[in-house]
Amino acid sequence: MRKGVSPFHSEAERKRSYGPNRLSSPAAYDTLSAFFRDTGTSPKDYDLVITGDLGELGHGIVRDFFSRDGVELGENFQDCGLLLYDRDGQDMHAGASGCGCSASVLNGYLLTEMQRGRWKKIVFAPTGALLSPTSSFQGESIPGICHAVCISAERG
Repeated sequence: MRKGVSPFHSEAERKRSYGPNRLSSPAAYDTLSAFFRDTGTSPKDYDLVITGDLGELGHGIVRDFFSRDGVELGENFQDCGLLLYDRDGQDMHAGASGCGCSASVLNGYLLTEMQRGRWKKIVFAPTGALLSPTSSFQGESIPGICHAVCISAERG
């Protein structure tokens, strides 16, 4: 994210963003932006860029933030929560636990598919919200977090 520039257009938009999955969207955007900038790469340089768990709404928010920067994430941008559930057949709304969902999808699906040769290089960016009842009761914000790692099946 550009220093000193909020990804939100207004204070009202920022306030609407609260919710565990949506809270992590600005963190995912900021982390992925920094990752691509620091590595001199773009989303197109990876077979898969995956966050988790932002859910459908949070996933769309990150896509919108990048679009505002002129960066199209394309079809290789996915979210662990969106992959874990059958959204048409299950009554799930926002997603799941960021850490549990991300760990399940990474270990149960992503690494297996990398071994099978489906993907050679992915960016794995799990997300979360640091929920604290004390902070919430005191009117403090709930920080969203994200980290990103490149996982490659290629040597070198």
